[in-house]
Amino acid sequence: MRAARAGDEAAYRRFLAEAAPLARAAARAALARAGRGNAEVEDIVQETLLAIHLKRDTWSEDRPIGPWLNAIARYKLIDALRRRGARDAVPIDDLIDALPAPQGEPHADADVRRLVDRLPERSRRIVLAMSIEGRAAAEVGRELEMSEGAVRVALHRALKQLAELYRKADDAH
Repeated sequence: MRAARAGDEAAYRRFLAEAAPLARAAARAALARAGRGNAEVEDIVQETLLAIHLKRDTWSEDRPIGPWLNAIARYKLIDALRRRGARDAVPIDDLIDALPAPQGEPHADADVRRLVDRLPERSRRIVLAMSIEGRAAAEVGRELEMSEGAVRVALHRALKQLAELYRKADDAH
């Protein structure tokens, strides 16, 4: 990269040719961790190489190039996952007690509503919007001026709190 920045075009081509397999491996590994296939790998590699080209003047020659390259590749991967609608899953296995009771128990909905009403205002709004109304995290985030990720984290925490409220109510009976 130093030679490339000094005007050596052949060195720059070699640098990009060596960076491509690293970006490809990083993209494959990250997509696998995200539960995605390899169909998007080459798009992410091309976006990464383009970003390297456009941002090459931001690399400081007195620093290692690896962390700089990794940061660009990581941000391009995140951008790609966001564009293609990557979704985080919130495990609910440990929250089964907070779910509505089976049919045949007429007061179950009212009981669930009473528990939800005991949540803090923001948590209550998130649970109602996403779990009851079926709205998307992005939409709820815009409404509450929160990031989509923050809404998902808040939902997970609220569901845990709801499960605890249910356990306490059940213990009291």
